[in-house]
Amino acid sequence: MTVKEYNNAVKEFGDHVYRFIYRSLKDSHRAGDIVQDTYEKLWRCVTEVEYAVVKSWLFATAYNRMIDVIRKDSRVVGVEHYDESALYADESGSDLNEVLHRALERLPEAQRSVILLRDYEGYSYREIADITGLSEAQVKTYIFRGHVTLRNYLVKTSVWQ
Repeated sequence: MTVKEYNNAVKEFGDHVYRFIYRSLKDSHRAGDIVQDTYEKLWRCVTEVEYAVVKSWLFATAYNRMIDVIRKDSRVVGVEHYDESALYADESGSDLNEVLHRALERLPEAQRSVILLRDYEGYSYREIADITGLSEAQVKTYIFRGHVTLRNYLVKTSVWQ
């Protein structure tokens, strides 16, 4: 990759990577640090990474760095260990976007990440599997379970009633 292509990757994908990380962490400073670390790593590997794959390389690297940060802070919530009662809301009548964000925050990290990559960033199942290190079947399962949980949350709120 050339310096011009690197600069183009910063302009073209920087905001997308930041939004993805920010939606998962809800911490703008950490999200910014992770994006900066990701682009620093890209700069060190600039001769090894081809521009054609730089977008998925950036998302995969940022995702892995985010997981490292979460593990370091001991805030990892296993997919099998979460309180399903916390997934339902008592609130009534609220802005749909706000309700969706609250619903996403209640999902386990793995489900939230794959849903953000699929529904917000438009990645295919295969690309998400490559980014997260999960199998394609796991990605599909997490997306399905996440969508079911989101649907149940929205039904429990008065948004659709």
